[in-house]
Amino acid sequence: MRAIGVNELKIHASEIMRKMREERVSYTITYRGKPVGVLLPLKENGDVSQEKDQDSWSKLEEIREKMSSLPRPEKSLTEALSEMRFSA
Repeated sequence: MRAIGVNELKIHASEIMRKMREERVSYTITYRGKPVGVLLPLKENGDVSQEKDQDSWSKLEEIREKMSSLPRPEKSLTEALSEMRFSA
C-alpha cells in the first residue's frame, strides 16, 4: 500500500482516483507523516473489499494461538530491561 500525504492527495486527486480505478492501487493517507486513513478500490459491484482485512485477522489469530501455547517467561519485559540497564 502506497503512502501519500494530504497535500499530495489534494494536488493529485484525479490521478490517484484513476490509479485506484484502473490499477487497483490502495493508499495510506498521512498527515504530517502519521497515517490517518486508507483509500481502497471497491469491487466491481461497488462493495467494499474485505479480503485483505479478513486475511490479516486470520494471520493475527494464528499468531495469538502460537503465542498462547508458548511457556510464560520467568521475568517480565520490564524486569529484564531494568537488569540490562543497571548491569551495563
